[in-house]
Amino acid sequence: MAGCCSPGAGAEEHSLPRLPLPLAEVERRADATTAVEVSLGGTPSADRSVRAAQPNDVQVPGGVFTMGDPFDEGYDADGESPVHQVRVSPFRISATTVTNQEFAEFIDATGHRTESEVFGTSAVFHLAVTADHKDILNRVNNVPWWLNVRGADWAHPAGPLSHWSDAADHPVTHVSHNDALAYCAWAGRRLPTEAEWEYAARGGLSGQRYPWGNELLNDAAGTAAHHCNIWQGDFPVRNDLDDGYLTTAPVRSFAPNGYGLYQTSGNVWEWCSDWFLPKYYKTCLAQGTVEDPQGPTIGRGRVMRGGSYLCHDSYCNRYRLAARSSNTPDSASANLGFRTVAL
Repeated sequence: MAGCCSPGAGAEEHSLPRLPLPLAEVERRADATTAVEVSLGGTPSADRSVRAAQPNDVQVPGGVFTMGDPFDEGYDADGESPVHQVRVSPFRISATTVTNQEFAEFIDATGHRTESEVFGTSAVFHLAVTADHKDILNRVNNVPWWLNVRGADWAHPAGPLSHWSDAADHPVTHVSHNDALAYCAWAGRRLPTEAEWEYAARGGLSGQRYPWGNELLNDAAGTAAHHCNIWQGDFPVRNDLDDGYLTTAPVRSFAPNGYGLYQTSGNVWEWCSDWFLPKYYKTCLAQGTVEDPQGPTIGRGRVMRGGSYLCHDSYCNRYRLAARSSNTPDSASANLGFRTVAL
């Protein structure tokens, strides 16, 4: 896997490839194998079978924007440059990532089994595990803050002793690109292209680092505040919780951007439809203004955007609007979700 989520892409990462089963080595005891009970927050719905009455979409007007990193702050392997002009047609996109409640409705209606459930394990951040010792299988090579936990999946995001209903309004996690496509097929939706995602995430702000401006803790009016859910403190051993969250936040936490989208920086990574190639932007630049790009026809993984609650400048600043990463389509972890676009 590559990008800001995994080992092997030049910088430490925080989303994981699917680990092969059975595990070659099982570490049942490590530094921090004590189960940590983490309150995920949220209020469960009384009726899981009824879809939300209010539409979650926002209308994004068409237009031309400069895509890519104008500050030259990205990692070379991510291919955030060169910046190039892209024209995007109008579209409707969900204001939030898909929630646990919404995904539960899909599961109830279809009986779909996610790839995390099929494989039997998924990756959970080491300070947020809620599981018995026997279910903590091992630490992941090169990224020891990730634990491979038996029984971790979308319905048990922190491990088998947790449950999605304790975080109904949080983003669904432990969903692969393939799982996201299955949800879209059921809902009559699709994943956003990478160009659509960045255009919508910018909320009409051109050439800015974040959805609210260029300064992490200040908005356009100079007001100091946390605007997104990322890591504060000494990663990965101490989170000061200055923004209020150790792991995911409810999907409507923090203010929306100019188009009405919530949390396009931090919280969870979001799948896009495109294949990922680091040199793709060079191809786009050579074409002039690119019309509704769909991404390359081949790649080493699918694009992920937005960063997550584990992003921290000490090792990964991929919560910037221009930041890119990727993962294999069957990958899943506790900081990876998705939002959808209307057909």
